[in-house]
Amino acid sequence: MIKIKLCGLKRACDIVWANELKPDYIGFVFAKSSRRYVEPEEAGKLKAMLSESIKAVGVFADEEPEVVAELVKRRIIDAVQLHGCEDEGFLTQLRKMIHVPVFQAFRIKNREDVQRAEKSSADMILLDAGAGCGETFDWNLLQNIGRPYFLAGGLTPENVADAIERLELYGVDASSSLETEGVKERQKMEAFVEAVRGKEKQKGV
Repeated sequence: MIKIKLCGLKRACDIVWANELKPDYIGFVFAKSSRRYVEPEEAGKLKAMLSESIKAVGVFADEEPEVVAELVKRRIIDAVQLHGCEDEGFLTQLRKMIHVPVFQAFRIKNREDVQRAEKSSADMILLDAGAGCGETFDWNLLQNIGRPYFLAGGLTPENVADAIERLELYGVDASSSLETEGVKERQKMEAFVEAVRGKEKQKGV
C-alpha cells in the first residue's frame, strides 16, 4: 500500500480526524518560519491523542541536532524529516543521537536535484516543489529514479490519483491542499485519503 502522510497538523481536531482517517504518518512542523509551526509542548499533547498505529514525523529546517534528538527522546515524534540545507555530516551527527527513521526532503527543479536526492543516506527521501508552496513540479523528472520516495508538492484529492497512475510511489504527502484559510479541514483530509485508497484498489496496489 502507498503510504499517506498528512502534514502540518496543529490542533486537537486535526488529530481526531487523522485517527478516523488512518493515514500512516502525520507531520508536526517545528520550523519556526512556517505558519504551521507547533510548539513542542503542544505537539506532545497532540501526540498523546494520536492513535498508536499512526507515526508522528517531526519536520525541521536547519535545526540543531540536539533539539531534534530531544523531541525524539521525549517520544513526541517517531521519525524526523529534514527540510533545510542539512548535509551528510549533519545526518551522521544526528544518527549518533537518535535511532528512528530519518526522512530528507529535496526541492526538485531538474534532474540534477533528483540525482542528489538519490545519493542521500537518509532512510527515506521526500521530493517536493518547495517548502509548503502548494505547487507541483515536473513529475517526468522522476521516471527513472532508483530508490523509494515520498512525493509532495501540490498534491490534491484531484491530482493524487494521476500521480499514483504515472509514478511508482512509496508514499504521498499533503499539507496546504488539506486547508481552508490556513487550517486543516476534515472534508479535504478525507477526500485526499479516499482518493489515494480508491486509486490503489483500482490499480491493484
